[in-house]
Amino acid sequence: LLFTADKALADNISGVILFHETLYHKADDGTPFPKLLQDLGIIPGIKVDTGTVKLFGTEDEVTTQGLDDLDKRCAQYKKDGCQFAKWRCTLKIQKNTPSALAISENANVLARYASICQANRLVPIVEPEILPDGDHDLVQAQKVAETVLAAVYKALNDHHVFLEGTLLKPSMVTAGQSCPKKSSNFQITGITFLSGGQSEEEATVNLDAINKFNGKKPWPLSFSFGRALQASVLKAWGGKPQNIKAAQNELLKRAKANGLAALGKYEQGSITGKAAGEGLFVKNHAY
Repeated sequence: LLFTADKALADNISGVILFHETLYHKADDGTPFPKLLQDLGIIPGIKVDTGTVKLFGTEDEVTTQGLDDLDKRCAQYKKDGCQFAKWRCTLKIQKNTPSALAISENANVLARYASICQANRLVPIVEPEILPDGDHDLVQAQKVAETVLAAVYKALNDHHVFLEGTLLKPSMVTAGQSCPKKSSNFQITGITFLSGGQSEEEATVNLDAINKFNGKKPWPLSFSFGRALQASVLKAWGGKPQNIKAAQNELLKRAKANGLAALGKYEQGSITGKAAGEGLFVKNHAY
């Protein structure tokens, strides 16, 4: 459904992150999914971590696994048409977390992953996600984000990763989902790529606000959304073949909205969707 949309999709989306099993799926006519994407002018990528595991000695913090055979898998993914990879580490803001141990461990895991990717000619997307769970305010979120990103980039340097050949996918700097004090969009000035459980419209509006902010922005501030690109699509589709065209139109609309937001040209509410205003927060989100 998603990969057979109109070629206009490539006007606003340059790459798609696939799961291992999705990489080897084919369309009804036998065309492999990576080929479908390439024909649209979209670059195929791959999620290479294998999920989180408990980090013992901490307060229910986690690290991410999948390094053991990563070199072999990356070599194969490159042969199968992937040009970039993604690895997600998660941290949570609580009274005593994220701990120094969790920050250091996850930063080094991300750096090892990035080094292995580059050795196999894959561009690594580095994703240190700070989960939106909790009642922390915007100031605390900003402090944690700065600490985590500093640790990640120190680890990348320590592992001799070519920084110009990486992409960063951090969380938006926002107050926790349970925080009673909510910030306006114009108070949020952090770099953004992932939507972090916000509704489709919230994620787009915040991305737009970040790009409208009149400050030094040496890097493109774009998006790498999952749920915030697909909620309206899935609602319009409803699992019915006769709704495929309507669902694809929802995808094109949401892609256009975020494409405009990445340029700081989106007007709130100007592009509607079947589920644009529905919250997508999932506690302790894992995939």
